Amino acid sequence: MSEQSRSQNRRPSRGGEPHQGGRRSGPPQPRDPARRVAYDVLRAVEQRDAYANLLLPVLLNERGIHGRDAALATELTYGTLRRQGTYDAILQTCVDRTLASVDAEVLPLLRMGSHQLLSTNIPPHAAVGESVALARKVVGHHRSRFVNAILRKVSARDLDAWLPIVAPERDRDPSGYLSVVHSHPRWVVKELARALGERAKDAGLPRTEELLEAHNERPKVTLVAKPGRSKVADLEEYGAEPGRYSPFAAYLPEGDPGAILEVRQNRAAVQDEASQLVALALTRVGVHGEDARWLDMCAGPGGKAGLLASLAGRRDARLVASELQPARAGLVAGAVRRAPRDAGRAIAADGTRPAWRPGVFDRVLVDVPCTGLGALRRRPESRWRRGPENVTELAPLQRELLVNAVAAVRPGGVVAYVTCSPHLDETDTIVQGVLAERDDLELLRAPDHLDEVPDLAAGPEGRYAQFWPHVHGTDAMFLALLRCKVG
Repeated sequence: MSEQSRSQNRRPSRGGEPHQGGRRSGPPQPRDPARRVAYDVLRAVEQRDAYANLLLPVLLNERGIHGRDAALATELTYGTLRRQGTYDAILQTCVDRTLASVDAEVLPLLRMGSHQLLSTNIPPHAAVGESVALARKVVGHHRSRFVNAILRKVSARDLDAWLPIVAPERDRDPSGYLSVVHSHPRWVVKELARALGERAKDAGLPRTEELLEAHNERPKVTLVAKPGRSKVADLEEYGAEPGRYSPFAAYLPEGDPGAILEVRQNRAAVQDEASQLVALALTRVGVHGEDARWLDMCAGPGGKAGLLASLAGRRDARLVASELQPARAGLVAGAVRRAPRDAGRAIAADGTRPAWRPGVFDRVLVDVPCTGLGALRRRPESRWRRGPENVTELAPLQRELLVNAVAAVRPGGVVAYVTCSPHLDETDTIVQGVLAERDDLELLRAPDHLDEVPDLAAGPEGRYAQFWPHVHGTDAMFLALLRCKVG
């Protein structure tokens, strides 16, 4: 069943009822509001690096789009972004010039039309007809004729027939084949294969293919019940199901998380299960001596900080949640607000220029800025706006933040180095580089502190914890735990 079909057949959750129509004040709706909002999001993603997961809900709300139209807009937006690489390869064979020379206003129409033709149950005549009608509205009659001609060429074959034409042979170029078939840049395919320990000659990179397929599936909406403020059972009242691993996680199969009372009251939040677990692992490591001062060094937008503040409050500890950007620091403040015993405090500070004395914290979490290759299910556009140069650019910052995190912890304390990327140059390379220069650090076995999660071990002697979407159903979070030795 297509994502669109699943969305349209969903029952409303107990958290809220979908809009059932009726008159609205303000300007009239366009003839096809779902396609228009999807187009506007795709243009914003391309033109100003907007994030679809942030912009789409805003536009749906502003334009009063609900129910089936909202489901269709969501499918067209995310489906097009996830499969963009495949569609571009097909479109390139249908356009008599380079795809890069096609007008920026027209390309999203071609991609969105291709998605309807090749990956949904929308009838071909409707997919082409509605795409051309939208084109007339947004790019004019002349260019709509171009859209019509190209989409008719695309409609001549289904996706299974197109792929052997546009993809390299798997045996001769497995990375290129997977890049086109599963819609990822070639460099991303190669780096994910390296992180998984696969080489091009390994029978077509089967584990890498499983991961790429998982990236193109719609992720679950995962909630966290903040300890001491709510329970998973509270979320089950809205149709949520208990998580597989985290004791605080619940999966919401349908409905709007914002309609849940506990979410509105900041007693629960949307947070990936791996994100919950890397924070939880830090709290499970035994520390020598006092355990009262915790630091989240790169806390924005506040998911891990919110959970850590709740856990700290239950132990009579205190969390300082630091974030460089003032606007994001405001989000962090909201995430830690009303933690048990008022345990969380947010500050706007630069982790590369610490606002705290060295050696004063018992536990430090440093979730460093990264390429985000671990969250491609939720932010599919990230795969198209990142390049190998971004890894190189981020490495010095990642190393500096880890060095400062180690400096912030006292002897006997522990540091959690976290990335939402499995790229080895953002994970193992950074950790090993810092370890090589310090003889006062011990690399702990992170999987030992997450016994409930199988198949996590990675890196030297399996000391890192690496989550995978195709194995654990989570983002590809990486965790290394380091203890500052005593004496």
